[in-house]
Amino acid sequence: VSTQSTWGMPDVDLVDLKANVEYVGYTTASPVIVWFWQIVEGMTMEEKSMLVQFVTGSSKVPLGGFKELQGMNGIQRFNIHRTADTKRLPSAHTCFNQLDLPEYESLQILRDYLLKAVTMGSLGFGFV
Repeated sequence: VSTQSTWGMPDVDLVDLKANVEYVGYTTASPVIVWFWQIVEGMTMEEKSMLVQFVTGSSKVPLGGFKELQGMNGIQRFNIHRTADTKRLPSAHTCFNQLDLPEYESLQILRDYLLKAVTMGSLGFGFV
């Protein structure tokens, strides 16, 4: 369950999030997933909120917690899919609460790419 911080930003409950993630192509023991959670645990409250927004399209967590996260067709858990192209940034499909996460070679590469994707994704779409 998420609570509102004193600054108006939701606190993301990582225990709740971890308990309600589905993995496709990964397991909880996969190195990239272990690194992912290490990175997320070290994120600021704002970065965690941006991660949730990047993957789900909303920085808000349902009152009942991540188990009640809605997708395009009703309840759709936060899910992380393995992708092959390690030259790309992580991407998201907000209608499905899906994070496409390449199998990067190191924690540092994953951290750099994930934070870049999450912070750039929070800026929205722009046209040149």
